[in-house]
Amino acid sequence: MQEIYSNVLHRENVRSDEMELYFTFGIIADVQYADTADSYNFTRTRKRYYRQSLHLFQSAIEEWNKEAQVPSFILQLGDIIDGINFQLQASDVSLQRVLNEVGKCKAAFHHVWGNHEFYNFSRDYLTNSELNSKCLQDEQESVPTRPKCVPEDSDSEGYYAYHFCPFHSFRFLMVDCYDLSIIGRKPSSKKYQDSMKILKEKNPNTDLNSPEGLLENQFVQYNGGFSKEQLEWLDGVLTFSDENHERVVIFGHLPIHPDSTDTVCLAWNYAEMLSLLQSHLCVVCYIAGHDHDGGYFLDSHGIHHITVPGIIETPPGSHAFGTVQVYEGSMILKGRGSVSDRIMHYRK
Repeated sequence: MQEIYSNVLHRENVRSDEMELYFTFGIIADVQYADTADSYNFTRTRKRYYRQSLHLFQSAIEEWNKEAQVPSFILQLGDIIDGINFQLQASDVSLQRVLNEVGKCKAAFHHVWGNHEFYNFSRDYLTNSELNSKCLQDEQESVPTRPKCVPEDSDSEGYYAYHFCPFHSFRFLMVDCYDLSIIGRKPSSKKYQDSMKILKEKNPNTDLNSPEGLLENQFVQYNGGFSKEQLEWLDGVLTFSDENHERVVIFGHLPIHPDSTDTVCLAWNYAEMLSLLQSHLCVVCYIAGHDHDGGYFLDSHGIHHITVPGIIETPPGSHAFGTVQVYEGSMILKGRGSVSDRIMHYRK
């Protein structure tokens, strides 16, 4: 089966060579660096290579810098350092080591915030850090802006989301998967209180990180969801893109399709987000991290769901990142290591 797929991909590449390559972009997820010995995840079922993760991150940047067409940008899909850094009192030092490598890349990084960002830092800290890449967003008056009633950089109620156009008629849109969450929110905030209410209604376990016995096992503390305000904003941007015949790529930390991931890694209200994206013809794909095994699914509406495998659990001798080539009629993912090559045709 793999040989047949490879032959199909080869034929597609022959045709793509005859088309204009618009631009490329890189994808990488769950680096989770820490300067500590290898260990296991919280269920002690998977090994994590804390120090090696930085070396793999470095080599990915080196590869991107050497490509014939350097990527226009990189999507860093969250969890860039591990939560263990907080226990080691090394959050700032570890983040700076990773950011030093980011600075060596010829391409700009768009940084997603995942659960491990919130294990290490507050939203206020992240907003004022180099992990806030909103300076790369587009400032177009014609595209719907954030609701005026919600302060964009408010730790108490704001969300971290923006969009940008790297090429004519192509829009990329970052979503905040921890907009509703009890990690990263101040306990005094309404969103924290609303999120705690949702979580406790769905998860009666003493340990809120445990999915044991849950009918909807995504309702654990290390996941989060999307507020009504964010979904309304997203709907407005996608409506604009529909009307202007744009292709849109959505990216965030948490997957939103149950067939693209282990369901324990889904966003809390993934079904709402999925329904919204499926209602807009402009949406090409949704790219996430979080599930270190990775995954892929082409849904019934023609949206590609890519879950990028995690660097942190990539064993020695392998890798986990990719470069996506963007053409008029499709995107072609060139993967390294556990990231598979893939052809992604646009919705008709």
